Amino acid sequence: MTSKAPQTALLSVYDKTELVEFSRNLQALGCTLLASGGTAAALDLVGVSHVTIEELTGFPSMMDGRVKTLHPLVHGGILSRREKDHDDVVEYRIKEIDMVVVNLYPFSNVVSREGSSHDEAIENVDIGGVALIRAGAKNHEHVLVVVDPSDYSEIIARFQQDTLDYDFRYNMAAKAFAHVAAYDVAIAKYFSRSDKFPETSFLALTKACGLRYGENPHQEAALYSADDSNRAGTVVSASLLQGKQLSYNNISDVDAALECVYRFQEAACVIVKHGNPCGVAVSKNAELAYLKAFATDATSAFGGILAFNVPLDGDTLKVIIENQFVEVVVAPRIDATARQVAKQRTSLRVLELGAPFSLTNGLQYRHVSGGYLLQDSDTQKLDSGSTQCVTDRAPTKRELEDLEFAWEVVTYVKSNAIVIAKEQSTVGIGAGQMSRVVSAKIATMKAQEAGLQMVGAVLASDAGFPFRDGIDAAAAAGIGAVIQPGGLRRDQEIIDAANESGMAMLFTGVRHFRH
Repeated sequence: MTSKAPQTALLSVYDKTELVEFSRNLQALGCTLLASGGTAAALDLVGVSHVTIEELTGFPSMMDGRVKTLHPLVHGGILSRREKDHDDVVEYRIKEIDMVVVNLYPFSNVVSREGSSHDEAIENVDIGGVALIRAGAKNHEHVLVVVDPSDYSEIIARFQQDTLDYDFRYNMAAKAFAHVAAYDVAIAKYFSRSDKFPETSFLALTKACGLRYGENPHQEAALYSADDSNRAGTVVSASLLQGKQLSYNNISDVDAALECVYRFQEAACVIVKHGNPCGVAVSKNAELAYLKAFATDATSAFGGILAFNVPLDGDTLKVIIENQFVEVVVAPRIDATARQVAKQRTSLRVLELGAPFSLTNGLQYRHVSGGYLLQDSDTQKLDSGSTQCVTDRAPTKRELEDLEFAWEVVTYVKSNAIVIAKEQSTVGIGAGQMSRVVSAKIATMKAQEAGLQMVGAVLASDAGFPFRDGIDAAAAAGIGAVIQPGGLRRDQEIIDAANESGMAMLFTGVRHFRH
């Protein structure tokens, strides 16, 4: 098809960004403008001449604007296959339309606004705009369809340079169909919002950026934002202040670190390596929290991801880069002194959330062959009122504080998970083992290698102990108290083992498997 400038363009846009300049540029190319409703009013204000849809069809806008463009003279003009439909065009006096410029009512913005009503949602379900876009995209061989104001300048340049070819029309049609699909997903999700697991589940994703590769160099990858996550405080919306592009594994680990660090109210630091926390601590400030977290496992911390739930200052970052090699540092805010310090290590990726971390979805999606698993996110916090002390000795106040801390951390460690903690800091972490007792042994081994004191420490297990061997190993290391879900067949045997060693034990009744 020819790339000549369009003779007639239909404009019907809610988002009027760059509308006036684009319209004037089209007119300069000799294009007649058709405009509907608010678009026509906006052009009137600046004196851009146009033909209204009412003038074209002979019908007024009716039903409070619900019916404006749904007319054969409009859709016939868009859907005409030129030579093939020539007779109909002539018989019914249809004016062929070469370009459709449309974007839709802001349905997602309206329904996400606090206090929005169902009536408002209904009135923002666009009918005519969707029909125009689909018609233009369907007839892309003859019609250019435009849904994004950011494409205006390229379109004008292509017309001027005579480079608007079929491939470009095809790509714009693909973008238009995707735009409508995402819009329909938002509406369908709104109408099925009362059913957490409806018969049909919807997920619309928008490409944020391509990635160099996936988990491994031979895997291609890209990062997408979820349809309902256009808010600050997410990994996707975070600002990379310094360093090369984040990798697939970086992004995954940053997200895991943020989920964990934001479980705490006090200043906290989480160091993640390969999806698992290898050091977690809370303290008076970011620097002390980091030093305590780093002490857990300095070897594993090498090349790790560091996350904070408080602003990162220059003194803390200076300690970090003098202490270890780190891939990514992420915090809600990176202050000016920290940004200057970061320049000493240009390879360091510095990521600023811009707001407290925000989980993007109440549901988690996991791909399996042939489909997806969906489940609630595991955001359950420890309810101290529902925990049960099952041993002769109750935990001391200090032990109780450490048990609560360890229970928060163990939620984010891969199963089977064991966390040993003392003074609001991890001492040893055992993760991802097929046997719980092996995880316990790894946690104690890590503590011993780091030279950390386990006497008087506490232990958290993400699930119940099937045998007493794990408790015996903990007692031998000097662990004073244990927190675990309980609820297994040998619970009494486990309780007896704890009593024999003088340990305190809490049952939570809640399991935190993380696979």
